Amino acid sequence: MDLRPRLGVRVPALTPGRWYTVVWILFGLCPPAIAVLDRPAATAYPVLALLAVLALSHALLRVIGPYAFLCVLAAGVGGMSFLLGGGAAMFIVALPLFWIHSGNAGHAIAFVSAAAALTFAGTIRWDGDTLTGNAVFTLLGYAAGALVGLWTHRVLRQRDERAHRLATELDSARRRLAEAYQRQGAAEERERLAREIHDTLAQGFASIVVLAEAARADPAHSDQRLLSIERTARDNLAEARALVGSAPSQSSTSIAAALRRTLDRFAEDTGLATTAELAEIDCDQPTRVALLRCTQESLANVRKHAAATTVGIVLALHPHGIELEITDDGRGFEPGAARGYGLEGMRRRLAELGGELTVTSSVGDGTRVHALIPAGTA
Repeated sequence: MDLRPRLGVRVPALTPGRWYTVVWILFGLCPPAIAVLDRPAATAYPVLALLAVLALSHALLRVIGPYAFLCVLAAGVGGMSFLLGGGAAMFIVALPLFWIHSGNAGHAIAFVSAAAALTFAGTIRWDGDTLTGNAVFTLLGYAAGALVGLWTHRVLRQRDERAHRLATELDSARRRLAEAYQRQGAAEERERLAREIHDTLAQGFASIVVLAEAARADPAHSDQRLLSIERTARDNLAEARALVGSAPSQSSTSIAAALRRTLDRFAEDTGLATTAELAEIDCDQPTRVALLRCTQESLANVRKHAAATTVGIVLALHPHGIELEITDDGRGFEPGAARGYGLEGMRRRLAELGGELTVTSSVGDGTRVHALIPAGTA
């Protein structure tokens, strides 16, 4: 059972360099220390002192720096070979340390070469011209260590280059994505503003133009026309302020009352007969605005194109959602051939709420505009 979590003991994670330090101590420093215990003092003491210097230099690695430690390590490995007559095993165990603590492959090869030369020289000093196992293993270890070290260094360098390339590509992709989101947001905001301006300000200005023309053509009723112009202008001003402040202008009015007021204003301005069946429905602000804008756009189309005598509005709540229907007995048209922003703007408004718009009409048979907003959305 591991009691360290219960005791609150925090054990630092061992990196590959720390793991190999353990290996080096166990298989690099400990074997020579054990081997000289039964040697004469003239040999044992220098060997133990050299091992202590190697251990101390490694312990002070952060103080003296990696290159100073590697110099001590290369000299220590060679000195061990001179003292014991062979140090191939210690040299081979120390090889990874040269690569771990060197700044680049060239420095690592230089330190490895120096350590190999000193180790080989110590072996030859004891054995003369005889090529013993220690000398052979020193040469083989040097060649294998250099090759493996260069290969590992190349693999790590390629990994770092690939990681840097991927990081650069990721940053570039993030920038492109941020720019795309910004462009999309700007486009959506432009579309929203265009739709709001078309459904509010543009329709209001069109009404003002029609009322002004009617007042000029019929001076006897100019006062009534001017009053309608004033009210329409005030409504436009309120819509403009709401649009600038991004705040809905009908937030405190029920949808039935808003539609009734819109229809009454339409009847007053045009003189057309109107009928209304408006249920009191509790709905959220986006639904209320969408229904109001659809009604305003439909009535504006009736005024401009239908030449109708009667207009009717029905607002009803059903289990499947809210339905709004605007009908007229005008000249009608072909919905498939219709062009303009009005119908498309209504469709987009309703689509944002999960609803749909259906326009039924034919030439000479009037027009029916039907809007449906699902119950879950409203």
